[in-house]
Amino acid sequence: MAKSKAETLFFCKNCGHESGKWLGQCPACHEWNTMTEAPKARTSGGSRALAGSASVMGHQALSGGAPVPVKLSDIELSDEHRTSSGLKEFDRVLGGGIVTGSLVLVGGDPGIGKSTILLQAARAISHAGKSVLYVSGEESEKQIKMRAMRIGEFGSAFWLLCDTVLDNVVAVIEEKKPDFVVIDSIQTMTNEGVESSAGSVTQVRESTAVLMRIAKGLGISIFIVGHVTKEGSVAGPKVLEHMVDTVLYFEGDLQGSYRILRAVKNRFGSTNEIGVFEMRQEGLREVENPSEYMLSGRAVGSSGNIVTCVMEGTRPLLIEIQALVTDNTSFTYPKRQATGIDYNRVGLLMAVLEKRVGLRLSQSDAYVNIAGGMRVSEPSTDLAVVIAIISSFRNKPVDKDTVAFGEVGLSGEIRAVSVCERRVLEAQKLGFRRAIVPKANHKSLKDIKDIELIEVSALDGVMDIL
Repeated sequence: MAKSKAETLFFCKNCGHESGKWLGQCPACHEWNTMTEAPKARTSGGSRALAGSASVMGHQALSGGAPVPVKLSDIELSDEHRTSSGLKEFDRVLGGGIVTGSLVLVGGDPGIGKSTILLQAARAISHAGKSVLYVSGEESEKQIKMRAMRIGEFGSAFWLLCDTVLDNVVAVIEEKKPDFVVIDSIQTMTNEGVESSAGSVTQVRESTAVLMRIAKGLGISIFIVGHVTKEGSVAGPKVLEHMVDTVLYFEGDLQGSYRILRAVKNRFGSTNEIGVFEMRQEGLREVENPSEYMLSGRAVGSSGNIVTCVMEGTRPLLIEIQALVTDNTSFTYPKRQATGIDYNRVGLLMAVLEKRVGLRLSQSDAYVNIAGGMRVSEPSTDLAVVIAIISSFRNKPVDKDTVAFGEVGLSGEIRAVSVCERRVLEAQKLGFRRAIVPKANHKSLKDIKDIELIEVSALDGVMDIL
């Protein structure tokens, strides 16, 4: 028998918009083919998790239970209490530590290390005298115990719960009242108040809403592990990322040993900070000097390679730009490929080189790569990409002790970059003796010594130097 229209709804996976019928384009976010069918959530019943939402969120309430507004002047502020996770790189990405009552979403590819880093953080927190509840809906107790033994000894206040029913999880949280909770993963949790399967749009949204009320009402810091789709975003409705306080993504090549933790949303800190880790047998190890790691093993004396400096939050990071340009293409159209950098940006820079400098690149294949598995979007890498392409095209290597950064405009001008002095000092600290920098940053670099500064204002000057 067919379901009645009242029993099902259509949800937008991008923004969570509800509709009684299927639509090709979401009327709220205007994305195409994002509507998915799911059973309608029951309005009665639901999870037993702190039914009084007004008291949970910390508001005053009327006799009928409705919240009342308060004056802004009557609200007292206090310093955010943060707890160290035991991993400096993890604390850096979070903005200085774990905020009490925060809801953090951690996403990443399968096997990238999401569960491992949270288990290591839970271990450090348990040793600090805090209580931790680790909820797993994917692994058995013995599996988690085997992984925990590789990491090390845990404190006495570490509890493990293997269950997928959210009501049972909430009951344990209300009984134990731990300081920290880890949910691994949100796609396995089932809210009995929602008539749909685990991992559906409705289940993920409603389960996260319950956990958010617990975090804010009881002051418990909760970490949620989220599966990702083939496009790299967290599976489920996009509204999930809007509900939580912080969204962290684990990046890296599964075949390699290095991982990068990046914040894409953070209500308590910067969204540009990254943490670099190395995966080992005993767990994740922090990489204290990422610049040195990014430059390890780079080729010396070969063409098409140069080092640049990007800013990841407050941290200057040296990376290697690699380019390979062939003289004649074997395809009908020349092949262009970019790894770790915007493909369209590379095409634009090659067009500027052909128009402003006269390099005949229209019949050449070109490949640009960021070594070390990094992904950058900062325009300060333009100058290094241009130099790497010129070096490869002419088959002339760039001096290994040279670093370059600057934004390239469509007229071939070299534009200024932010915090230029910090980039130069980072390069100097790692032994670089020469820096090609924008002339527009001259004032900020006048006090820097012991490193040769080559100031350029246009691509013509870059060609002369090379």
